[in-house]
Amino acid sequence: MSLRINDTAPDFTAETTQGTIRFHEWIGNGWATLFSHPKDFTPVCTTELGYMAGLEPEFQKRNCKIIGLSVDPVTNHSKWSMDIEETQGHKVNYPMIGDPQLKIAKLYDMLPAEAGETSEGRTPADNATVRTVFVIGPDKKIKLMLIYPMSSGRNFDEVLRALDSIQLTTKHKVSTPANWKPGGDVILSGAVSDEEAKKLYPGGWKAPRPYLRIVPQPK
Repeated sequence: MSLRINDTAPDFTAETTQGTIRFHEWIGNGWATLFSHPKDFTPVCTTELGYMAGLEPEFQKRNCKIIGLSVDPVTNHSKWSMDIEETQGHKVNYPMIGDPQLKIAKLYDMLPAEAGETSEGRTPADNATVRTVFVIGPDKKIKLMLIYPMSSGRNFDEVLRALDSIQLTTKHKVSTPANWKPGGDVILSGAVSDEEAKKLYPGGWKAPRPYLRIVPQPK
């Protein structure tokens, strides 16, 4: 099953370091960021999980839960969490999904159907494609997907920035330009007519081209 932006994120039941969850139920009425890992006790992933633990309060401010996934069993995750805290300086307080039968990795199109039915004996290289970040909205639809190679640590500050953009553009009829940061100017949606724009922005806008109407970020 190939997943795309605006597809419904597949629901599943899984064991985590915080007990059994039903994914959609766990998300509730807020947002969620699911990020996956090819194996426990891998160096790059150790730094990523620790960094996300430090960023968790920022995600909470945005009503966004964090959940990790690795193809190994939950018992391994608990041991790995101690290493993460000791080496990265942040305790992992968000749940980590165990996927030893590779069911969720396949459900989310991170591994092919013929990958087998167990994580046992598989190396990180065998699971190299289990390196995806999914941002999921309250409507349970996928809003963002980022896929990284094993050798490149993920930029979770960018995930947070993208979440800010997605939440803003979900609420208002705007888009964010390249390298936008919260507080920066935004672009009026093409679906907004000039007449409607005058009501929304009576002070006017900058328009280097008719299709490029730049306004201050809505409050």
